Amino acid sequence: MVDKIDKQILRLLQLDAKKTTKEIAADLGLTTTPVHERIKKLEREGYIQQYSIRIDRKKVGLMMMAFCSVSLKNHERAFIEKFEQDIQLLDEVIDCYHIGGMFDYLLKVLVPDMDAYQHFISKKLADLDNIGNVQSSFVMSEIKHSAQIPNQFL
Repeated sequence: MVDKIDKQILRLLQLDAKKTTKEIAADLGLTTTPVHERIKKLEREGYIQQYSIRIDRKKVGLMMMAFCSVSLKNHERAFIEKFEQDIQLLDEVIDCYHIGGMFDYLLKVLVPDMDAYQHFISKKLADLDNIGNVQSSFVMSEIKHSAQIPNQFL
């Protein structure tokens, strides 16, 4: 279980994963040793899963973002597990969610352009077994993008 100080540490690291233990300790009015121990505990217990950076996708040539809704033909466990294993191998898919509703999965896909997306759909996704229906939505602009847990929950 995390306490108030642990939550403050999580908030600070979530805003800036490069923040040093010394900087976090100073922000919290603590010494570095207990802060270091708390961070290690948060890592061990799985509260902190990884440290990452956010790259501007357009600066690396990924100009198109699409959300791809996918329905499977067969919903037996083996078919679902196979799809979930196969989707992990497609580099264009950066997020995959098993959802309820009209579709079974929602994929977040990054590609350079429409030609690359067409290739992804027709040559990669279509080659997966058990694909029933696919519907694409294209992102015109990103209004809000965050992977952070809202502070009210920390």
